[in-house]
Order: sequence, then C-alpha cells, then structure tokens
Amino acid sequence: MSSFSVMIPAAGRSTRFADKEKKPFATMDGRAVWLRTAELFVNRSDVAEVLLIISPDDEERFRTRYAANLAFMNVKLVHGGRERFDSVGNGLARVAPKSEFIAIHDAARPCVTNEQIDAVFAATKQHGAAILATRLSDTLKRVEGQFVKETPSREGLWLAQTPQAFRRDVLTTAYARRGEFGQLITDDAQLVEALGLKVAVVEGGSTNIKITTRDDLALAAAILKSRPVKEKRPIHPFADEEMWR
Repeated sequence: MSSFSVMIPAAGRSTRFADKEKKPFATMDGRAVWLRTAELFVNRSDVAEVLLIISPDDEERFRTRYAANLAFMNVKLVHGGRERFDSVGNGLARVAPKSEFIAIHDAARPCVTNEQIDAVFAATKQHGAAILATRLSDTLKRVEGQFVKETPSREGLWLAQTPQAFRRDVLTTAYARRGEFGQLITDDAQLVEALGLKVAVVEGGSTNIKITTRDDLALAAAILKSRPVKEKRPIHPFADEEMWR
C-alpha cells in the first residue's frame, strides 16, 4: 500500500484568534483542536507517520501537557520556522525515507472527513499532486478604498483547502526551488504549479472550515456534533480537558 507522511503545521502566531491560546491548542468540547485533527490521520493504514510542526517557543509547555498523547499516537514533533514555508521545509527534512507521498493539512481544520481524505489521497496517487477545494459561490468584488472598482467573474474559481498532497519527489523539488518564485506563493500547491506541473482538484465542502477566530471554534464544534456518525474517541490514555494555563 502507498504510504503517506502527513505534516500538520501548527507553528503560526494565531494573531487573529484573539485569545491567550493559539488556535490549534484551543479546547473544543474537551479536546485540543490539533488532537482532533491528528486523530483523522494516525489510524489510517496508508499513513506511515504524522509530523506536528510547532513553534520552538511552545515545545516545553507542549511536551509537558501532551507527552502521553505524543507517545500513544506516535506523533513526531518538528520545529517550525518564521513562515509557513519554512515550517513545511523543516518537516520535509524529517520525513521518513519509506514514504512515497506527502500530505499537508492545517492543524486548524478538524472538520475534514475521512471520505475527503480518501479522495485526495487517491487523486494524488493517480496524478502526483492533488488538493481539496470548493467552488466559489459568492460574488467577488474588487475594492479600492471603500468603493467597488469591479465585479470579477467567479467562473472557474475555487477556494483552496487542505489536505494538499503530493508525490514526494514533486514536493521536495518544488521546495528546493522555492527561492526562484519570489514572495507571491501562498500555498504548497501553487509552489508545485510554479514548476509547470498539474495539480488535480478534489471537490470538498463548506464544512471543512479553517478555524481563524473564536466564532469559528464554535462553528467547528457544531459541525462535528451535527454529523450522524461520531468520530472515534481519542487514542490516548487521558482526557484532554483543557489546554495549558
């Protein structure tokens, strides 16, 4: 079976979250967001390893609070860098040699479904690169100052989500050359696109939200509660009642 290494970046500063906790470590119904996200991947037979990328400043407190979780889930901690691309680059250096593919999924997206992950992984094995995305349904406005300048067509426009997954050699080549593409790259798929390679799109859904604000945290909790089949219980010995204080 094809093996994936899954990187979960959680080293961002969470400046828009407006809370003393960073958003991946905020508690949602008794468990940290990052735990809910990691649990989606650690039990998969096609996942060889999960790498959680955190800020070096958070490591001491993180290990104190989650030492048992890391051990039982076999999650590998990686130090993040100044920017997201630096963090993923650090993760690439730690990926297990046996992994054929690499997937990247936001720590703050705990609502992705197993079916969506299955679809992205299958498309990656077929095409070499694939992302989850949703069709743009809202009307776009280009604004200058406080006034609308134009209303661009939304035809063919999609909103990128994660997971984004790639054949290992494709992603490592893209990162080795990322200095050639300037500062306009905003996600990993765009970095691969800059090589002239095609990235397959798998249609996701509006419930795969990225937690950015406290309101998003409540919405994500509501989404998970609304699903008819409950997610598996956490694979660790202690209840995650609250994040560090």
